[in-house]
Amino acid sequence: MPLSIQQGTPPDADAIPALEGVLFDFSLHPIVRHEAAEALGAIGIESNILLLERSLASDPAQEVRETCELALSRIKELKNVGTDDGSSTMAPSPFLSVDPAAPASYSSVEDLREVLLSEENGMYERYAALFALRNNGGEEAISAIIASLGSKSALLRHEVAYVLGQLQNKRASDALSMTLKDVNEHPMVRHEAAEALGSIADAECLALLVDFAKDPEPIVSQSCEVALSMLEFEKSGKSFEFLFMQMPHAEQVS
Repeated sequence: MPLSIQQGTPPDADAIPALEGVLFDFSLHPIVRHEAAEALGAIGIESNILLLERSLASDPAQEVRETCELALSRIKELKNVGTDDGSSTMAPSPFLSVDPAAPASYSSVEDLREVLLSEENGMYERYAALFALRNNGGEEAISAIIASLGSKSALLRHEVAYVLGQLQNKRASDALSMTLKDVNEHPMVRHEAAEALGSIADAECLALLVDFAKDPEPIVSQSCEVALSMLEFEKSGKSFEFLFMQMPHAEQVS
């Protein structure tokens, strides 16, 4: 049964019934169900907990179950850092993204690297270390992030590729290229590697995107096409802020 929306919930809670439908439609690719679970965690209201727990217990895909674990931990974190009026005091991402975990508070890059690379740690803890390393942005931090592309978790590897795209550091090009070329890699990881290569956008990255726009896996080929299209849009001299301002709802955003 679709979840009803309670009074006082945020505007994006209107999407919950649709997200619920996607999350429990096992005919959809796991990457789609993963995004639905992540969105429920991003909305962050306690009434999403039951949906995520049900998916955690029933979804056949490991990457979706891991996403549910992350989303549940994020909602708990939001509750822990909330104020008396129910609003969140969690600091916004410097990359303007709604991250699945708050960055860890460790000050040592070495400690963060150890947390991120340990397969024994929980997914939320490893994600928190990943985002702390991203926010650090130094050479040692980037090396640690690149090393975590060897993680056993496809979910974590896909987030690592996404973060390397946010950083736009050319040191990551070789590792991302190898990820995109690996036909045995999970499509959601290759998808993020393609988008990250589009963000780095040097000549080698662009040539690889053109080649893999013909990949037999639609998630990969379409991601390469999107990355190339975004670059063409930027070359036209228009920013993505300009594109957003053309949307009908833009005038409603403060």
